[in-house]
Amino acid sequence: MRHHGISPHPHPHSNAHSHAVTLAHARRSSRTSTTASTATTAAFQFVIDRFLLLPIGVGIAIVWANTFAESYFRMSHALSFVVNEVGMAFFLALISQEVLEAVMPGGALHSWRRWGMPLVAAAGGLAGAALVYLAYVHVAYELMLSQAWPIACAIDVAAAYFVMKTIAPRSGALPFVLLLAIATDVVGLAIVAPRYESYFAPDSRPTGTVLFLIAIGIAALMRASRVRAFWPYLAIGGTVSWWAFYWVGLHPALALVPIVPFLPHEPRSVDLFADPPDDDATHRFEHEWNTLVQGILFCFGLVNGGVVFSAYGTGTWAVLTAAFVGRPAGILIAVGLAVAAGLHLPRRIGWRELIVIALATSSGFVFALFFATGVMPIGPLLAEIKIGALATAAGALLTVAAAWLLKVGKFAPPRHARPHVSSEVS
Repeated sequence: MRHHGISPHPHPHSNAHSHAVTLAHARRSSRTSTTASTATTAAFQFVIDRFLLLPIGVGIAIVWANTFAESYFRMSHALSFVVNEVGMAFFLALISQEVLEAVMPGGALHSWRRWGMPLVAAAGGLAGAALVYLAYVHVAYELMLSQAWPIACAIDVAAAYFVMKTIAPRSGALPFVLLLAIATDVVGLAIVAPRYESYFAPDSRPTGTVLFLIAIGIAALMRASRVRAFWPYLAIGGTVSWWAFYWVGLHPALALVPIVPFLPHEPRSVDLFADPPDDDATHRFEHEWNTLVQGILFCFGLVNGGVVFSAYGTGTWAVLTAAFVGRPAGILIAVGLAVAAGLHLPRRIGWRELIVIALATSSGFVFALFFATGVMPIGPLLAEIKIGALATAAGALLTVAAAWLLKVGKFAPPRHARPHVSSEVS
C-alpha cells in the first residue's frame, strides 16, 4: 500500500492562486459593503429630506397606544412638556429661518407680486375651514368643540410643499402653495399663542416683557458684533426669550421666532426644507439644525400621535370636513371673487392647477397636532381632534389623484398633444 506524503513546501503556483482568490473575495466584500453603506445613507437622506421621521414616530405611537395604552400615555405625559414646549421651538425656528431666507432679496419668494393672490387664497381658506368646522359642531350640538376651530385651519407647510413639488416641481404652483400655507399658519400661530396657560401670576408678567426685551437686545448685540455662529444666538438669546414667552403666557415654542431675524442668512431658492451642503459655517449649522429637528419631529409624533382608534367622534369628522371641503372651497371662492374684481392668477396657473393647489393644503398633520396641544386640554375631545388631524394626511393622496384626473403637472400630456385651449384666467 502506497502512502502519499504531504510536502512541507506548497507549490508556488498554488500559493499565488490562493492569494488571488482571497484578494478577489476581499474586493467583492468591500464593494458589497460600500454598496450597502451607500444605500443606507441614501435611504436615511431620503427620510430626512422629506420629514418622514415624523410619520414614523406617529405610526409607532398609534401601535403603542392601541396595544399597551397605559404605558404609552404615561410616557406621553412625562415627555409632553419637553417635546412640545421646548423641542418644537427649534422646529418653528427652522421653518422661520427657511421662510425668511426665501423672502429676502435674492430668495425665491422675494417679489411682492407673488404675494397678492396667495394671500387672498389664504384668507378664503381660513374662512372656509373655520366656518365649516363651526357649522359642523353646532349642528351636532357639540359646542365644547368650538374652541378647537384654529386646529381645523392649520396647514402642514412641508406636506403641501412636497406634494406640489412631486406633482409640478417647476411651475408657479410651488411658490403659490408655499405662500398660501405660510400665511395661513402665521395667522393660526398668532391665534394659538395667547391661549397658552402660564404658571405665573398675571401681575408678574411685566417681568416677562423685560426678559423679552433683554433677549432681543442680546441677539441684536451679537448681530452687530458679527457673530457668525448660530448656537450663541439660540443658547443665550433664545433661552432668555423662551423664559419671557413662558412668563407672559405665550406659547414658549414660538420663543425662537423673534431671534431668527438676527441670525446669519443666505437667500434660499424655492427648494425649501432641503438639507443644505456642508460647505461653509452657515450651511454647516443649518445641516446640524436640520438633523436635530428631525429627531425632535420624531419625538413630537411619538408623544402626540398616539390615539386610540375607538376615540373618534364629532371632532374627528368636523376637522376632516373642514380640511377636505371647507378650506378648498374657501380658496376657490376667494380666488374667484378676486378674479372677478380684476386680479389675475399667476402665469401658467389656471383653474385646474388651482383645484390641485387647494387640495394640497388639506393636510394639517404636524401643525394641526401642534395647535391641538396649545388649544385643547387633555381628554376625550382632544383625542377626537387628534384623530382628525392625523387623518388629514390622506389629503396628499387626494391631491395626487386630482392632479391625475385633471392632467396637471407631471400628469399633463406632452405639449404637442395638448389642445390649444388655455385654462388660465385672463
